[in-house]
Order: sequence, then C-alpha cells, then structure tokens
Amino acid sequence: METSPKTTQETSPTASRTVLEPWAPVSATDKEAVRAQLELLLTHPLFFQSKRYPALLRFVVEQTLEGNADQIKERLIGIEVFGRPPEYDANADPVVRVTAGETRKRLAQYYYDPSHADELRIELPVGSYVPVFQRVVEPVVQTAPAQPFEAWETLPAPAQSAAVDPIQPRYTVSAHPISAHPAGHPFLTVLLVVITLVLGLVTGYWFRQYRQAHTPPPQSPTQIVDDFWRPLTAGPATVTICLGEPARDSSQDTDPAQVIQHPKLTEPLYFRLRQSGLFALADVTTLSRIVPVLEREHKAFRVSAASEASFAQLREGPAVFIGAFDNLWTMRLTRDLRFGFDSVDGNALIVDRKSKAKTSWTFAWTIPYEKLAADYAIVARYRDTLTGQPVVIASGISEEGTEAAGELISNPADLEALLHNAPPDWRNKNIEAVIETQVIDGHAGPPQLRAVEIW
Repeated sequence: METSPKTTQETSPTASRTVLEPWAPVSATDKEAVRAQLELLLTHPLFFQSKRYPALLRFVVEQTLEGNADQIKERLIGIEVFGRPPEYDANADPVVRVTAGETRKRLAQYYYDPSHADELRIELPVGSYVPVFQRVVEPVVQTAPAQPFEAWETLPAPAQSAAVDPIQPRYTVSAHPISAHPAGHPFLTVLLVVITLVLGLVTGYWFRQYRQAHTPPPQSPTQIVDDFWRPLTAGPATVTICLGEPARDSSQDTDPAQVIQHPKLTEPLYFRLRQSGLFALADVTTLSRIVPVLEREHKAFRVSAASEASFAQLREGPAVFIGAFDNLWTMRLTRDLRFGFDSVDGNALIVDRKSKAKTSWTFAWTIPYEKLAADYAIVARYRDTLTGQPVVIASGISEEGTEAAGELISNPADLEALLHNAPPDWRNKNIEAVIETQVIDGHAGPPQLRAVEIW
C-alpha cells in the first residue's frame, strides 16, 4: 500500500492516541474503505437532508478514487453534478463554490464529534475541489534505553614499569558492584515509599476533582440551536406549530381574536403560486426540521393549520409560524415588526419599515417559476406583544424562502453565521432577520443573511 510522506498531524487533545497521516488509497481494499466512509457520512443528518452536498461530495470522491483528480474543476462539477450547460458563467452562477463551502463546514462539524475521531477522514481543502483522505495510525513512542541501577567501581592501575606490556590496560574493573541505594534501615525505606505513593494518590484525586468542578462541559454541536429555541422549550406549555394553507385575502382582518374564515379564493396569482393540496411541501419540510429540535428537549407540541389555530389557543403557550402569504397568523403577527411582508401592484415583497430609503426585497413574479434566481424570507424569535408568548417565525415570500428559513433555524452553522456579531446576551433578546436563498432547479440554496435586528 502506498502512502504519502510520513508527516503526522495531531487532531485532538489526546493526540497521543489519535494521529492522522495523509493517505493515497491505491488498492481495491483501500478504495472500498473510502467508499464505506463516504456512505457513513452521507447517511448522517448533516448530509442526508440535502441533495446538493451529498451529490458534490460523492462526485469528487469517486473521481479521485478513479484517478481523475486533476480533472476536478468548478466547471466540470457544475456540468456533471448540477446540470449546468457547458458554456455557463461560473461567476454569475456560484452554485459550485457555495455548495463546496457548505460541504466543508458540514465535514468539519461531523469530525468535531469525538465519537468520529477514529474514523477515516474525508476532507475538502479550502481552494480545491479535490478531497484529501486521512487515516488513523498508531503513534510511534520513542523510549530511552534503560539505565543500570548499579555503578561499577574502577580502580587505578599500578604505575607502569618498563617491563610491563604496553598493551596492558591502565585500569581494572572490580568484580563487586557498588549499590546505587544509600545504606539505611529497610523498614524506613518501605515506609517512605508508601507515604510518597499515598500523598501522590490523594493529590491526584483532589486535582481531578478541582479540574472537573472548574472545567465547563464540552459544548454539543447542536448547543447553539438549543439555545436559540430555549424560550420556547424552557416552559411547561405545549408548543403550537401553525402551518400555512392555500391563502386567502387578509386585508380585512383587523381583530386578532376573530375566527379565521375560509371563503372562495379571490387573491392575485402569487398568493396561489404552487399551492396544491392542504399544505405546501416547503412548510412540511420545515416542520420536519423543527420536530427533532423539540424532541431533543422532550418538548410537547401540536401541529395546526392556520385556519384552525384560534387566538385563545395561541395565548396558551409558545408558537411557531411557518409560511407567509399562506399563513394568516404570520401576516398578522409581523405587522408590528421591523421587517414584514407586503404586496405592491401584485408583487409580494419583504419591507424594512424603519428604513428611510424604503428598503425592500422581492423578485419578478412574471418570470417562469423554474427560472427564479432568488427568494427571500423572514426568520424571527421574539416575545409577541399580541399573544404575550414566545414566537418563532420561518416564512418566505415563496416556498423556497420558507425552506431556507427552516434550514437556518435548525442548522448550527447557519445560526452561528446569523449570531456572529450578536451581543453576548442574545439568548435573552428578540431576534429578526431577512435572509436570501438562491433557487436552483426548484430547490433552495444555503441561506444568506441580508439584514438583522436584535433588541
């Protein structure tokens, strides 16, 4: 088996146990080991919930194993993995760079878990699309030769006379070794050794106790997600998850306690875009991302359609609102926020109500759906003044925005980007943000932050 130069890299505080070395698999057995690790990665929640990251990672790994590493370029990936035409502009369409960057983050999150420390590693170096493989090797422990416990006495030789053979050695060695231990009573020596051992054990025990008491526990990779949801999961009340439905005109809804009626649809086209059945697919996808977060905290929840969620029910406990124009409660509760939804001349948009320049985010609805380049969404976590309860909102102008919002509020890496410049006490504050997502073949790309307010 061929290996690259024996330069080792220590990867954890227990570096004496886990040592990695770069590895170039060449045999069929080696390649099967890499493919087995790849499948292990792609079945992890960091990857299997997406289509883009597994597709890119599988392609570059297989090409490398087949000896085509020198051909792995951005354009080739765009054509083979994402179906782009050969002449597409990679600068205008950064799908490969964006997906590769997110893949690197997810690989780092996976191997950050100590339970994966001894696994074969697949990494995607920054600035390259060629994966690097690393395997765990046993560290080489250098040991010094044992030193003798006894010294040998050397005696000066008698003065050499003219009759002595010049080859005769000048020194002779005594046949009796001299003990290296000082003379003393055997009982006192044993007692001294026992006292030293006891003192060492007691000191070590108290040192471990002190270190455990003053060392914070290691942070879970999902800790930032759990902290974001803490206002909703901390109390005993059941969380209501309110999903949108085929929308209706909400312009006459002035009383929050009014029962939502569901008359015949008369809205403009964008209200009904891609509405088929009771719930939109993106709303259900977002629901599936939220449920594991609540279950991790053993939090009870119930799912309700927008028309079935009463004001009295929302006053009972925390709530999550998914979808915007297809969710009447989202439209009501965001009216007093800085960022909210609006409709102007038949175009749906998100507006910044505090902006003097009247900043807004939208895209042309006249473009055929499959060619939409971007969608926008609002992500918010705050205590609502209308219901008096903690609220989370994940709502996009269209389905792709809602899908990206759901990814953000359940993905540690995306939440870290959102809270990168947040104050240290953000856990006790209200948060609202506008995000953008690139729509690629009808699917939402990674969420990108466009505006945020924390108060």
